[in-house]
Amino acid sequence: MKKVIIASLTAMFVLTGCNTFKGLGEDVSSAGNAVTDGAGNVQNKIK
Repeated sequence: MKKVIIASLTAMFVLTGCNTFKGLGEDVSSAGNAVTDGAGNVQNKIK
């Protein structure tokens, strides 16, 4: 019985971690897009 509980808790933490990393990836991607947009705006002002 203990093995089932330990396996269930481990699976829960692993799946939660996957969602966390997915969210982190989306945040980094959004930040990258903001930097790219800002650089494009500066470049347009220089021209």
